[in-house]
Amino acid sequence: MRAVQVTTLDGPSAVEINDIAEPTPGKGDVLVEVRAAGLCYPDSLLTRGLYQMKPEPPFVLGSEVAGVVVSAPDGSGFSEGDRVVAFPGFGGLAERVAVPAPFVFALPDGVSFEEGAALPMNYLTVQFALDRRGRLAEGETVLVHGAAGGIGIAAIQHAKARGAKVVAVASSEAKREIATAAGADHAIAPEGFKDAVMEITEGRGVDIVVDPVGGDRFTDSLRSLGVEGRMLVLGFTGGSIPEVKVNRLLLNNIDVVGVGWGAFWMPRPETVPEQWKAIEPLVASGALKPVLGPVRPLEKAGEAIAEMEERRAEGKLVLTL
Repeated sequence: MRAVQVTTLDGPSAVEINDIAEPTPGKGDVLVEVRAAGLCYPDSLLTRGLYQMKPEPPFVLGSEVAGVVVSAPDGSGFSEGDRVVAFPGFGGLAERVAVPAPFVFALPDGVSFEEGAALPMNYLTVQFALDRRGRLAEGETVLVHGAAGGIGIAAIQHAKARGAKVVAVASSEAKREIATAAGADHAIAPEGFKDAVMEITEGRGVDIVVDPVGGDRFTDSLRSLGVEGRMLVLGFTGGSIPEVKVNRLLLNNIDVVGVGWGAFWMPRPETVPEQWKAIEPLVASGALKPVLGPVRPLEKAGEAIAEMEERRAEGKLVLTL
């Protein structure tokens, strides 16, 4: 079968489309014929050996897919031909992938394979971030950085579905239009965002900041928080890892909260199906609906990963098979 392999840790341009052996499903695995696979920022880090998990090359990229069940174990609830979303962790950028049954979920009617493949990493991360780590309550205001990316769009939609107001920060007019289309109440530029936030909130500040970017925005994000605000740290796509002057935390009794979804669920795999159960009604209703960027064939994997790494992507990047 065709698969996207990392054979050397030299970045997106070095990924290869190779023919490899089809997976042999284990006793508790569902074998899925992949129709679409999502890309996420860790894929770019993996191509350079910079991610926290460091598999030895050669390995197959791809943590989220949608497709059709080829075979399933008894008692899994799945049968041949079922439309599913799956979260394999690795190996998804291939024509077939074997996934433990607890990490396979029914794809709701009306949701395309491309949309389904865009769900697991971003929407489960955001559900963990906002609901568990951020303690989001109805009526609160959420500031979202990187608002036109996969995490940003998921955060906008999840916050709106929970009854929050959303201020989106995105670096271009086109990206701000994407954020608005995703449901943001306000979409603003990174330059001067703190002052814009204070104007929008009439000086109160926001309750939560969702920050997958890091870098030099961090201090002004802290200053954008209101009393008992929560700063959710999801990553550092901006490149640099900021430092916190902890005296700032005292001024408004604010929290800086780490959001390491992978570090949380890996020793607690039972939490992933629970999270899917929480978001599935929102997916089925259309409240959570990925905004897709250009959908490309599998052969364009390296090009798409490079676009994501360079922060040129608008919307979620998905490959089709």
